Amino acid sequence: MKGIKKNLTEEYLYLDFSHQIEGCIFPLHTSVTLFLLSYCDCKIFKVCLVLTGENADTSLLKNVLSQHVEIQIISRQELPLIVQNCCLPAVVESPDSFCRAGLAVVLRHIVQRAYDAEPSKKGILELLGFKKTCLKACAEVSQWTRLCELTIPLSIENFLKESCDQHPAIPTEILKLEKKLSEPVRVHNDDKLRRQKLKQQKAAGVGPTLAQEKLKSQAHIQETSEDQDPSSQSLELQVAFSKLTVQEHPAALNREPAHIRRAGACALPPLEHVFAEGLYFTLADLVLLPCVHHFLVVICKKLSERLVEFPLLAAWYQRVQEVPGVKTAASRCGIQFLHLPELPTTSSEQHPKFSEAAGAEEHSDPSFIGGPRPTMTKLMEKGIEVMFSPHPCPAWTLDWNRLPAAVSPKEGKMSSDRALRKQQQLNNLVYVVTHQARPGDRIVDFCSGGGHVGIVLAHMLPSCQVTLIENKELSLIRAKKRSDELGLSNIWFIQANMEYFTGMFNIGVALHACGVATDMVIEHCIKTRASFVTCPCCYGFVQNTSKFSFPKSEQFKKTLSYKEHMILCRFADQTAVQLPPQRRLIGKQCMCLVDLDRARAAEERGYSVQVISMEPESCSPKNNMIVGVPI
Repeated sequence: MKGIKKNLTEEYLYLDFSHQIEGCIFPLHTSVTLFLLSYCDCKIFKVCLVLTGENADTSLLKNVLSQHVEIQIISRQELPLIVQNCCLPAVVESPDSFCRAGLAVVLRHIVQRAYDAEPSKKGILELLGFKKTCLKACAEVSQWTRLCELTIPLSIENFLKESCDQHPAIPTEILKLEKKLSEPVRVHNDDKLRRQKLKQQKAAGVGPTLAQEKLKSQAHIQETSEDQDPSSQSLELQVAFSKLTVQEHPAALNREPAHIRRAGACALPPLEHVFAEGLYFTLADLVLLPCVHHFLVVICKKLSERLVEFPLLAAWYQRVQEVPGVKTAASRCGIQFLHLPELPTTSSEQHPKFSEAAGAEEHSDPSFIGGPRPTMTKLMEKGIEVMFSPHPCPAWTLDWNRLPAAVSPKEGKMSSDRALRKQQQLNNLVYVVTHQARPGDRIVDFCSGGGHVGIVLAHMLPSCQVTLIENKELSLIRAKKRSDELGLSNIWFIQANMEYFTGMFNIGVALHACGVATDMVIEHCIKTRASFVTCPCCYGFVQNTSKFSFPKSEQFKKTLSYKEHMILCRFADQTAVQLPPQRRLIGKQCMCLVDLDRARAAEERGYSVQVISMEPESCSPKNNMIVGVPI
C-alpha cells in the first residue's frame, strides 16, 4: 500500500529557462537536471520550464530535450506560491505545501523517486554513493558540494558567455577539479583496497610510480567485461567496473598474503581517481558531465593548445561516457560527445596556486597566548565583558497539557526528560516570537529539524504563515506528518539549504542551528530586514567560510585575531552538566562573548540586539538566545 500511495502522489518539477546556445540549455542547473532525468529514464515528474525573461526563444528546445520527457513552458507568475519563494530547480508535491529546492536536493530526490518507481533498477540508487551521502552536505559546509552544485556550473556558464572572445579565461574552478582528480582517493575500505593494490603491483613487478602512470594513461572503461581482460585493468578500474555491473567484487580482492597484511600504512600505494568522487560512479559525475562537456567543446574549438593542461579531466570525461546508459542519456539531450586525444599525464604542480586551499587562513600570530583567560582579559581591557540582557518573562510557559498531543515534542522519539527540556526551550523562543508577531506576518523556522518550533508557532499563531526550512528530508517528513494530524493550513515545508529560500518574511527563528548556520540565519534575516530569534549551538564548528569571517563585529576585530576567536568558540562548547562547575562557568562566559560578537555585528547593520540566557538554564547546555529587531 505504501508503494501505491507514493505512485499516486503527483509531483511537479520546475526548472529555469533563460536561453539556449548550440545544444546547451541555460542555466546549466536545468541542463544537469534534464540529463539526470534522461539517465534514470524517469517519467514520473510533470516538468515545467519557467521562463526567466519575456523574450526567451523556445523554438529550438526540441533539439536538446529528451523526447520521452513531456515539458510544459510557464511564466514565473504561474508558479505555486511556495515555489515563488525558492530558487529553482524545485519539486513540489500536491497540494503545494511541501517543496524541495536547490540542485543537490532535487537531484537526490529524482534518484530516490526513480528507484521507488522501479526498484529493479538498483544501479540508480548507487548514484547516491556510500551511505547515500553524495552531495548531501550543504554547500556552506562541504567544499565538494559547493564546487559541484554552485561554482562549477556558474563558472562554466560565465565561460560560455565569454567564449565569443578570442581568448576566454579558464575558470579557476576547472583547475580545482583537475587538481582534485590528482589527489589520492579515500573510501570506506581504503586500507583493504590499498593492500590489494600493493599485492597487484608486486605480482606485476612494478613500483607504485609506474603503476600510477599506467592507471592515468587508461582512457576509459570498456562497456562489457568481455572486451577487456580484468587482469589487465588497474585495481581501481576492476573495483569501479564491478560496482557498475552490480557484480561481486573482483577476484583481486581475495585475502592478502602475510607480507602484504603486515605492510605499514606508509608503504601502501594511494588509490587513484576513476570517477569524480573516487572509485565509484555517483551523482557527482552526472552533475559535472554536462558542465565539463560544454567547457571542452569551447576548448577544442578555440583553445585546443590548452587541452594538455587537463589530462585527468579529459581521461575522466572519456571514462564516464563509457558507463552504461550515459551515451543514451546524452543523445536524448542533444549532447554529442567529443573524441579527445590521449593526453600525457602532467604533474599536479602545473597549477602551483592550487597546491594549498584557496583563501586558506594564515593563523600564525606571534602574540597569541593559548587558553580562554588571556583572551577574555584582552577583551575586558577594551571594555568588552560578559553581559546578558534580562529575560523578558522567565516564568512564562505554554500550557502544554491543554495543547493537542501532536504540538508537543513528547510526540517525537525522545525520552521524557529530554522532551521536558525541549518544552522549556520552546517556552523561551515562543514567548519572544508571539510577542513580536502581528497578524499576517510570515515566520520562518530555519534548520527546523522535526518542526518542534515551527509547529508550535503555526498552532499558536493561526493568522501568520509559518515556513519550515530543513535540509534533512526525513526530519521534514516527520514534521509534515505532525502538521497533518493537527490540520494546520498555515504552514509550508521546504527541504533546501536556507540560501535557496528567497521569500520575504518578518521573523526568522532557529533553535540550535549548528556552527555557522546561526550566522547564516542572522544574515538571511538582516538582508530581509526581518527580526531574528536564534539559539546557537556547536560553537566549536564555527570557522571562516566563503561567506563569513570571524570575529564578525568591528569592535571584536580590533581586539581579537581569528585564532583567539576560535579559542573562545572551542571553550564555549564546554558547558555540559557533567563537567566541573568552574569549567562550565568559563564555557558559559565564552558562549556569551561569541554571541556578543554576533550581536555587535548585527547592531552595526541597524539592529537592536540582546543576548539572553534562557530560563531555566538547565533546559540546555547551549542556552543563549540572540534576539534582534531592525531599528
